[in-house]
Formats: sequence, C-alpha cells, structure tokens
Amino acid sequence: MKFQQTVEKSAEIGEGINYDKILDLIISISTNLAMAIAILVIGFWVVKKVMKILEISLNKANLSPEITSFLSSLLSVVMKVFILLAAIGQVGVDTASLVGLIAAAGFAVGMALQGSLANFAAGIMIMVFKPYKLGDWIETCEKFGKVESIQIFNTTIVTPGQKVHIIPNGQVMEGVITNFSEKGTIRLELNVTMPYAENFPKVKGIIKGALLTVPSILNDPEPEIGIETYDSHNVVLAIRPFIDPNNYWGATYECHAAIKKAFNENGIQVAYSEGIELGDIGA
Repeated sequence: MKFQQTVEKSAEIGEGINYDKILDLIISISTNLAMAIAILVIGFWVVKKVMKILEISLNKANLSPEITSFLSSLLSVVMKVFILLAAIGQVGVDTASLVGLIAAAGFAVGMALQGSLANFAAGIMIMVFKPYKLGDWIETCEKFGKVESIQIFNTTIVTPGQKVHIIPNGQVMEGVITNFSEKGTIRLELNVTMPYAENFPKVKGIIKGALLTVPSILNDPEPEIGIETYDSHNVVLAIRPFIDPNNYWGATYECHAAIKKAFNENGIQVAYSEGIELGDIGA
C-alpha cells in the first residue's frame, strides 16, 4: 500500500516538472558559458597580437627599456581585465557592482599611496622626456653624481666618492636638474688670485701654459682665463677650461696642482690669509 502511494506521488511530481524549460535553461547556460570561453580565448589572443605591435612601436619611439616594459605590462593587464569582465558578464554575473568594487579599492589604494604615485608619475616623465640618461653626470636635490639607474619610483646616482644616493623621482622633478653631460663637455669653474702689482697678461700666459700640461683639459673649446673681480688684497682670476664630464674631479685637482707649480716656478706671489704681506709659494 505504501509503495503504491509513493509511486503515485512520484508520478504527480514528474507531471509538474516542465522539462522544456529545464532544457532551455541548460542550453542557455551552455551557450553563455561557451561564449564566455570564446571571449577569453579570442580576447587573450588579440591582446597578445596587439602587445607585439605595441612593443615594436614603443621601441621605434626610442623609449627606455624600463618604460617600454612597464607600459607593455600595464596595458596588457588593463586589456585582460576588460576581457575578463566581458566574459563574466556573458555568463550572467552583474559586472556593474564588480566594477564599482574595483574602483573603490583602487581609490583607497591611491589615497594610501599618494607619495608613491607622485614618484611613479615623475618616473614616467623622466623616462619620456629624458632630462638625463644612464651614465650622465647630474646635480639634483643638492646631490652630485653619475646616474647609475632610472627606475619607475627613484633615480640612483653615485658620487665621485662612491656614495650611492637613491632619490625619489618626485623630488627630482620638483627641483632643478643640472646635467653636466648633455653637451658632451663641461667647463670647470676655477679661481686663483694674483697681486695687484703683477702683470695680468704675464700671469695669464703662465696659467695657460700650466693648463697645457694637464692631459684631461680640452684644447677645443679653448680655456677661458680672465679677471673675475677684485678683493681687498688680490685680483681674483677666473679659469674656465673644458673637460670630459668623467674627468671632473681628476681635472680639478690636476689644474690646481699645475697652476700652483707654475706660480712657484715663475715667482708669482699671493697674499696669505694671515695678512696682506706678499709671500713666496712653496713647490
């Protein structure tokens, strides 16, 4: 009796099920799922082709390898995210709320990383506009040195004393950048003094001869030597020889040593800081 009742109830439930609707639902889900997979497969294939074309274009634009790699990765991720959202939307998931969640998370992260984002933006500007490049001698943020690396967030320079300065790109772009390597040569700015009673053309010739003994001094452009100003005890001379930026400190030391030696050999006197009396210069 109980078995018969169970069979009758099962028959009644079976009669209430709409198999056509279930079949339509299965077909619809399968179709949407197939379309989502197709969007992913075709979309990622298109992204791959587009990235190859983009990398070729960026390389032709003579951008630095760092920014080429970064921009390629960034654009690839952005395009893949859009394709993923399109696939999810095809399945039937509401992407509007998902996009809103991503935007809110991005805003929160942006607020927390304001300084880093400023350095990031400055890094992009440095790599695009190239106020300096690897190997250049620069002065920025009151630091002088040779550019060792240019990253997205900071620039590394090494001083002549082998000190490594890692400077945030935001600070670099906010200040003045002096590039000593931009023109291929730089001019030393040296000063020496001579007595008022001394003959300037004579001293100028002595200094010029001394500079000729320094191998790192360039003959073209010709060194500039002139009277800069007058102080209470001496005539201040400006000496402006041109050198290769890589020889900056060595040339400075060699010039001072050569001029001192030439003054000693030619009997040129100067006023010591202790007083105004003239005295001989030692070798």
